[in-house]
Amino acid sequence: MAVYTMADLHLSLGADKSMDIFPGWEGYVQRIQRHWQKLISPEDTILVGGDISWGMTLEQSLPDFRFIEALPGQKYLLKGNHDYWWTTKSKMERFFAEHGLGTLHILHNNCAVAEGKALCGTRGWMFEAGQPHDQKIVQREAQRLAASLASAPEGVEKIAFLHYPPVYLGQTIPEFLRIMQEHGVRRCYYGHLHGAACKSAFQGEYEGITMRLVSGDHLGFRPVFIE
Repeated sequence: MAVYTMADLHLSLGADKSMDIFPGWEGYVQRIQRHWQKLISPEDTILVGGDISWGMTLEQSLPDFRFIEALPGQKYLLKGNHDYWWTTKSKMERFFAEHGLGTLHILHNNCAVAEGKALCGTRGWMFEAGQPHDQKIVQREAQRLAASLASAPEGVEKIAFLHYPPVYLGQTIPEFLRIMQEHGVRRCYYGHLHGAACKSAFQGEYEGITMRLVSGDHLGFRPVFIE
């Protein structure tokens, strides 16, 4: 068994918003399927780090969910800024159960334990260079990250997943870094950045935490193995 991650699938099988028109996204649905099936087995776990479906509702996103359901492994879904279908955890889980989506799980104020690792996280928050943070959203997302990390059992490594980058263009959101440090997080995976923005992504160690960008197009739509 193994643990993988990839963010930003941007599926649009139930909505008219295909990403194929953008450079690097040509045939992305088939590429996701091909690489996923090659790398991941039914016993594995994958954390999907947000921007999963362009559907505006759960019903409109159902074709995308069924596409993911048909792929191997247990999937834990994290909210991204374009996941407009996202609602309460109980409603999403009930929808999955009603439609036989047994390998899809929601990561929201909780954690998933796989292979001695606690997979924790939240959407996070993005900011524009030079602009003030929206403190209300920052505090809410920081509380969700803290709740997720606090739910991890003792004796397992806590790994953080955020949709937005916690470090970008020389700026940080200190609340997220502080919470990760308080909980002993040493690895953080994030998505959201695409195309030319990937060149500005921070990857490496920052204040004791190793950061890595895992947006789908940046990875060539190959899920990343978490050692």
